[in-house]
Amino acid sequence: MKWSRKIQKFFSREGAESVYEHVSRWTHPVSSKRILETLDSNKVAELQTRYPQGPNFPRINRFADVPCWIRINVERAQDIWLDRTPPLQILDLGCGAGYFLYVCKYFGHQVLGLDLDQEQLFRDTLELLGVPRVVSRIDPNVPLADVGRKFDLVAAHRICFQRIGGARSGQEWTTEHWKFFIDDVRSRFLAPGGRLVLDFNPRPDGSSFFTRELRSFFQSQGARIFRSKTLLAADPSQQPQFMQIQAPNA
Repeated sequence: MKWSRKIQKFFSREGAESVYEHVSRWTHPVSSKRILETLDSNKVAELQTRYPQGPNFPRINRFADVPCWIRINVERAQDIWLDRTPPLQILDLGCGAGYFLYVCKYFGHQVLGLDLDQEQLFRDTLELLGVPRVVSRIDPNVPLADVGRKFDLVAAHRICFQRIGGARSGQEWTTEHWKFFIDDVRSRFLAPGGRLVLDFNPRPDGSSFFTRELRSFFQSQGARIFRSKTLLAADPSQQPQFMQIQAPNA
């Protein structure tokens, strides 16, 4: 990110929201080191040896940096207050290496991932972390695979499944595709009082994923938008909360 963009961000609403997230984490600290210590240190070292990092190695090997990704996903969980809620049923769409769900397990939640089965690294991390996964694609205007139960939270972080033909194609889901996806999750996957949280990558120029059209669309679906995330309730007439500290229907 260019310095001009960083400075502009610091003095923007986005900057204020970033400060708010940092303060929220600071007031309820969680030790990522303590979570890391629940893993077999020998197996963690073996994973990092098997997938070395650096400019001469595949970029995906960065996901073998277990301490780094535990720390990142502690913050993701804290940002939706999963470190202070009663046990929830959580589904992670595009779960990748499984770090988010492992952190959720540490906080006492029941978890399930859904993703493609294309990367040996992800198979190895999921096994290390003991995170269950359903193998399935996420395609436009196609119902998600039936996983046999409903969830209090359906999450997806740093989403890329909306890119049609890969990141370089420049094509992505339309609002019609997003409407189908949201309706499918709400009707088949969210328990009463459940939430859907979507966390998006920035655009190649560093700007927000939420164009004016997309922001308007998600808000029309009852979404609350905060920085890179959008939060939707199972009931579109209800206003969802990021800081939800009670289990649904508690």
